[in-house]
Amino acid sequence: MNHVKRVALAAAASTLALTAAGAIAQEWQPDRPINVIVPWGAGGSTDQVTRVTTPIISEQLGVPVVVVNQPGASGATGTAEVLAAPTDGYTWTANAIANNATYSVTGLVEGTNIDDWHIYLSVANVPVVAVPADSEFEDFGQLLEAFQERGSEITVATAGVTSSGGTAIAGLGQEGEFEYRMVTYDGGGPAAIATAGGEAMVTTQLAVEQAELIRGGRLRGLAVLSDEPLTLEGAEPIPPITDWMPDYPIAPDYFGIFIPVGVPDEVVSTMDRIWEEHVMTSDALAEYAETNGAVFAPSYGEDARERAMPIVIEEACAAEPRGLMVNDPSTIGIDCETHSEM
Repeated sequence: MNHVKRVALAAAASTLALTAAGAIAQEWQPDRPINVIVPWGAGGSTDQVTRVTTPIISEQLGVPVVVVNQPGASGATGTAEVLAAPTDGYTWTANAIANNATYSVTGLVEGTNIDDWHIYLSVANVPVVAVPADSEFEDFGQLLEAFQERGSEITVATAGVTSSGGTAIAGLGQEGEFEYRMVTYDGGGPAAIATAGGEAMVTTQLAVEQAELIRGGRLRGLAVLSDEPLTLEGAEPIPPITDWMPDYPIAPDYFGIFIPVGVPDEVVSTMDRIWEEHVMTSDALAEYAETNGAVFAPSYGEDARERAMPIVIEEACAAEPRGLMVNDPSTIGIDCETHSEM
């Protein structure tokens, strides 16, 4: 745990100015429960890490911080409700930051972008391509060949087109030049369970949503969307996608809790302090990440925004070639032509 604390201290140094400013603000003392709307089903990646993080916050604030699952429209239904709620500090959301930042590009939540949120990141997650334990596919090379030959005969379970699993299979299809048939569920957990039960031939949801099923021998991990193998406690290492697709774009997918801009200053300064002092040094969060194949990477404020932007740019600019774009990424301040030249 000493290593985790050293990482946390290093990250804290980068937000010293924010901390100093926050120290001047009045400490927030909420007088009723806070709702954190998770716009996905129970058991998925967002739900899991949020239920690890909220007890830490609740203990510090002295009021319940309640996780409310509200799935629908690839996470857009719950997100829109948070944006429409009073900005009194009592309604937050949790998600992958790439979703909240790009919902406007895909037309699911119009007129919103990353700067509508105070960002508190907890972990980075990676998608895994997995198949049922009794699948005909022994490695990703065999699956890739089947995709290219059989296309939409291959069913892929995800939590929706803009979910981590949905964008993962879209990216793989674009890179590998193949088609597929997506089957959607209310969350990544249900999608993984459905695949293990034979309802779909493949899932591309996140490692944290599949870890127990892989450990239990119900799913077989074929590839992780990373340039390094993924080691899950109690399972064989999962090889990186770059073994088959060397040029596949890699960008960490950061998850966390987001508070709408416009809440009172004391809400933000208090949350900044709690995140730095208690979440960034949390043994429970670090253990969750280590056990489930996530990366312990808590941050907040400008540091969190800077970490998030690579995956936000990647997802925004990939929306058009994947057939998901409704509004040009320039409407949220992203120039994809400049990005493609980098």
